[in-house]
Amino acid sequence: MALSVLKHTFLFLVATLATAHFAEASDPDIISDFLIPPNVTGIDGNFFTFTGYRVLNSGEPPKTFAVVKATKTEFPALDGQSVSYAALTFPAGSINPPHTHPRSAELLFLVYGSLDVGFVDTTGKLYAQTLQAGDMFVFPKGLVHYQLNSDAKNPALALSAFGSASAGTVSIPNTLFLSGIDDNVLAMSFKTDVATIQKLKAGLAPKA
Repeated sequence: MALSVLKHTFLFLVATLATAHFAEASDPDIISDFLIPPNVTGIDGNFFTFTGYRVLNSGEPPKTFAVVKATKTEFPALDGQSVSYAALTFPAGSINPPHTHPRSAELLFLVYGSLDVGFVDTTGKLYAQTLQAGDMFVFPKGLVHYQLNSDAKNPALALSAFGSASAGTVSIPNTLFLSGIDDNVLAMSFKTDVATIQKLKAGLAPKA
């Protein structure tokens, strides 16, 4: 697994450089070289280093879909820089459900495995593709999209670049069914009954 990641280092760097595509990001411009959190003093190279992705080269892969984010929350040096990353780990047969990123487009680079991906534009048209290792795919800013590892045996790993230090993620299933929207509103919207809505909510609820 680690060799596979290293094998694609060059392509990863290409994906990194491609973040220049997001130069006109939604983050506000800053008038200093970088921003330092109020509680941080005496910064050095460690402040500009993120080590959270070392886990990708060691340990057992997760049993369910997992995201390791590198946003300004996890990596404060990104604040004001209009860039961030996410590492997406897909066990065999797993999915990243439909969601949106309100503050940035997403440029996904598939390190290994295969993924079925797609997004829906504002006219309701679906743009879908099956990606192989080394492929890249862009999800336009704010549009609903998904990623699915339909391979029943092999995992997949993808790295996503964003043109914002905090692109945000709005999960469609969770937003609709776990945010407190009234059951009657949802039932009317989906042309079904309250009992069906409650079953959907129960299936999405965090396991105790």
